[in-house]
Parts: sequence; structure tokens; C-alpha cells
Amino acid sequence: MATTSRDYYQILGIARSASADDVKKAYRRLARQYHPDLHGGAKKAEMEKKFKELNEAHEVLSDPDKRKKYDQYGAQWEQAEAFEKARRQAGAGGFGGQDTGGGFGGEAFSDMFENLFGGRARGGTGRGFPIPGDDLETEVDLTLREVLTGVTKRVSLREPVACSTCQGSGSLRGRTCPTCLGTGSTTESKTIEIKIPAGVQDGTRVRVAGKGQPGSNGGKRGDLYLHVVVEPDPIFRRQGSDVHVTLPVYPWEAALGAEIMAPTLTEPVRVKVPAGSRAEGKLRLKGKGLPSATGGHGDLFLNLHIVMPPSLTEEEQALFERLSRGKHPDPRAELLSRTRMR
Repeated sequence: MATTSRDYYQILGIARSASADDVKKAYRRLARQYHPDLHGGAKKAEMEKKFKELNEAHEVLSDPDKRKKYDQYGAQWEQAEAFEKARRQAGAGGFGGQDTGGGFGGEAFSDMFENLFGGRARGGTGRGFPIPGDDLETEVDLTLREVLTGVTKRVSLREPVACSTCQGSGSLRGRTCPTCLGTGSTTESKTIEIKIPAGVQDGTRVRVAGKGQPGSNGGKRGDLYLHVVVEPDPIFRRQGSDVHVTLPVYPWEAALGAEIMAPTLTEPVRVKVPAGSRAEGKLRLKGKGLPSATGGHGDLFLNLHIVMPPSLTEEEQALFERLSRGKHPDPRAELLSRTRMR
């Protein structure tokens, strides 16, 4: 069936530990993006190719039995299944039910199978060269506060282990093991703790050595790659190592100056709003941002936003009326002048 050598998990953009629901969501999202009918011209052919890859990946990973075989054998899982069946037949009395006289059955057939599929059959216990384990990839979500301090995250992974029903042999009482479907292995969940350093950027790929899939024939374990996703914060906006936040102030605080409390990524601090501050003006709190790649911290910028009280008392209303009767430059004069010049 397969016409592509690309990893199906990479095509769907998901981790090997992704759930069935994750597979479905990823496929639906990408199918809308790559559907050929939504593209024209030279790009249509490219989208047709990607859409075909997408459907192949979904067909295998959405089927539990096919996915288990794909995880065991990789892109050659269909051929491996056929070879596994043929090997069982050979072990029962020769290839294709015929006595091979040792020319193509028994040990010779087993050696050929393991050479073709890298010793991955029957739970990866076959003989051959050491084969490193596959790398694993998953996402980890962080808040801005976790980026500020660094954090230890618990990550759930799935890895192959010898089938407990058939003890890794792939067969039970002369038949294919119903638990592992003849692969000799099943998957189990495990949870590990990973320390994420402070100051990590959104989209960063963090490598954790030796936490991937186990190798076979004495091969070393693969690595785990964490794709960092920094969640949008409802209050703070990140720009590199700097952080921005909108700070509401009343008109009289901006006009006369005031000492007010302002939020930071840790505890609120008292800041001084200079007299005569304008709307959209900025106050800079040095070193109150996020850790930077060069050492130290970025800054926190308070963007002033002048707001009106939710309601005015009679005294406040009278004060504003007195203020309106004073002589002030028209704040719209420049805008109107530029409009007439066009």
C-alpha cells in the first residue's frame, strides 16, 4: 500500500505516543489545509501529493492493528507481515508448506528476515548488528511564568515491551498470539520527568538524550525531542525576552502623576507615573522580563492606557465641565490638516 518512505507520524505532525483522537484531529486539520480542490495552478499538483501522503498516514495510524505493525516494522510493515507469515510456515515444515531441506527455511529464513527488517521482528530480539532505537517526539505546553523560572514537566510516553502473553515469541500454542498479533511486543505507558530550562522560546526543540525507544541487539536508546509550545497569556505579551502589558490609568493620574501598583510575572510592584504622561506612553521596568539567551533578563514595558471611571459623581462632572471651558489646542488639528492635503 505505502508509496512514501516518510514517517507517518511526521506527516501528521504528531508524536508516536499520540492517541487515536489526536490522530483524527491532526488528519482533519491537515486535510482542510492540503485538499487539492482548495488550490490551483502549479500548487495543485504539490497539494495532491501531500494529500495522498496524508491519507496513507491516516489509513495506517487510525487502524489499531495496522498501527501496531507499523510501530514494530516501520514503512515495510506490510512486507514484514508477509515474511512473518512465511517464516511461521517455514518453521512448520518448509517454505510454502514444502520441505526446503534447509535451503530456505528454518535458520536461513530467520537470518534473511532479520537482515531485511533490521532485527525488529519478534520484539526486536533477533540476531544481527546493534540497532539504535527510534527517536520520540511530543509537545510540552508552558506558561510565561514557567518560562521565567524554568519548570520540571511530567511527560507520558509509550514504548514497546516483550508481550507478556507469548513471552515475546509471537505465537501461542502454535498460533499467532492474539495480544501482540505475532509481533512479540506490546506497548506500555511510562511517565518521566523532564527539566525545561528558563527562557526557552516558543517552537524550541529540546533534545533529551536516551529517552526514546529502546534499541535492539544491544543498540542504544533513541532520543526524546520536546516541541515547546508557550501558551498565549491573557495579560502579558512576549517579544523575545521582553514582556509587554497594558496598564490602565485615570486621566488625572496621567496629567498630575501618581504612584500606582503594576503587575509583573512575579509579584506586583509600585511604579511612578510621570506627570504629563500620554496615552500609549511606556514605562520600562529594567530586568523584569524573561531570561535572555545572552544572560540576564529582558525588560517589562508598561503600556499606558487612559481610561474613564465607570461613572462620574456630580463633583467630578463639574470638574470636567470646568476643564472643557478652558482654552486647549485642538487635539484633532493635525489629523484634519493631513486629511485635507490628500
